[in-house]
Amino acid sequence: MIADKEHHVAYLRRAVEVSRRAREAGNTPFGCILVDPQGRVLWEQGNIEITERNCTGHAETTLMEAVSKRYSKHELWGCTLYTTAEPCAMCAGSIYWGNVGRVVFGITEKRLAELTGDDEQNPTLDLPCTEVFAAGRKSIVVIGPFPEIEDEVVAVHEGYWQ
Repeated sequence: MIADKEHHVAYLRRAVEVSRRAREAGNTPFGCILVDPQGRVLWEQGNIEITERNCTGHAETTLMEAVSKRYSKHELWGCTLYTTAEPCAMCAGSIYWGNVGRVVFGITEKRLAELTGDDEQNPTLDLPCTEVFAAGRKSIVVIGPFPEIEDEVVAVHEGYWQ
């Protein structure tokens, strides 16, 4: 699936809605969606680390755990994962091992660190997902950030971080 910027922004907006629902449910405000080559949303996932008491309950890792049980690695390779913020090292690893071929994100890990500051809930690693993927043996396409969506992503985080 080759999507233009308009399509990417539309899917990112849907991920922002998922992040809003995650926050409303008592979790940190992150969300992602998985889209197949025909443009169908296969899965939506927000963070669950607080309500599920799961330190690996980030949206992307949780999504990858779910979809890897339902779709083959061949099917996942053709999919795109849209996420509000650049995947952390853990999430990038799960995307890599799960075999999703493309990642599109709204804001960078560095921008996220500016939002979260020293909040102990997000001791972010300064490690871009492109570096994690580059250490592997397959080429995962990474597209982002999208300045067009930054304000919407940031708005969900406002007032959350200490």
